[in-house]
Amino acid sequence: MAFDRFGRNIHYLRISLTDHCNLRCIYCMPADQTFCPNHKLMQDEEILKFAQLFAKLGFDKIRLTGGEPTIRANIVDIVRGISSVPGIRSLSMTTNGVLLPKLAVPLKEAGLQRVNISIDTLEPDKFHRLTRWGKLEDVWKGILAAEEAGLTPVKLNAVIVKGYNEEDVIDLAAQTLEKPWQMRFIEMMPFAGATDLQTQQTITAAQIQNKIETEFGPLEPAGKYDGEARIYRIHGAKGELGFISSITLPFCSECTRARLTADGVLRMCLLREKEIDLLTPLRSGASEDDLRQLILDGVWEKPWGHGLDQGIIPLNRVMNQIGG
Repeated sequence: MAFDRFGRNIHYLRISLTDHCNLRCIYCMPADQTFCPNHKLMQDEEILKFAQLFAKLGFDKIRLTGGEPTIRANIVDIVRGISSVPGIRSLSMTTNGVLLPKLAVPLKEAGLQRVNISIDTLEPDKFHRLTRWGKLEDVWKGILAAEEAGLTPVKLNAVIVKGYNEEDVIDLAAQTLEKPWQMRFIEMMPFAGATDLQTQQTITAAQIQNKIETEFGPLEPAGKYDGEARIYRIHGAKGELGFISSITLPFCSECTRARLTADGVLRMCLLREKEIDLLTPLRSGASEDDLRQLILDGVWEKPWGHGLDQGIIPLNRVMNQIGG
């Protein structure tokens, strides 16, 4: 078991498989983003080695992220390897869904349990504007493929940006009326790269909820939290709505996660710059005990929360370099 100095049991690991992506969402990275060369990223066997090591420390929940994890070479084999690690009870993925029409079934058969799919609007032109070159129809096909393959419950993530898609929350929320999906609305968080947009064009979760309630009436609480999301339901709907208020209503006191970036760096808070390099010691021949101690020391120093309320914005990485 891995505990931090505040007594939180840290058991949830998000592993970024790559910083590369096949889209260029405006709130995630610059249009001209350069990516890490492949030899500097964790190799397949290194990812599996870390998964096994973290599992021995009590980490039982893993989410695969990116960049876009489905563009990683050998993604199905990586999933199969991680799913077979003793102690891992939950294995999921955050994806843009573009490649799920061909990968959903193989990933499910390899041991992936469910997916979160990013979709910020249902209007094709807006989607293209937000992603810079993506096609909405590709993502929609991916959502349906995930559902058909049994990667359920399907959860959809929408980052709401003032001036881009704040009016789209009604159509997105309406998808839960007839579908057993969870539609999650996320406050945009500030990072390097797109910081001006992220700080000046944020829509709060409360504003999103108010807009939805104006259309559908008061939302019904459907449980306290699902992970970081506060869960509600439109009256009579088959699905759920989730609100992730990282800025205005942070959930730091209950955070149990750590992040392993694609270049093998342990990051204990998404919005803090402090990092612990694990890949260099691994490649230099560090023992399992040495790596174990590096992880435990990092976990122990996990901060209580982010520093956004103090004006502290992490600038050493953009979002795709950390993992969602």
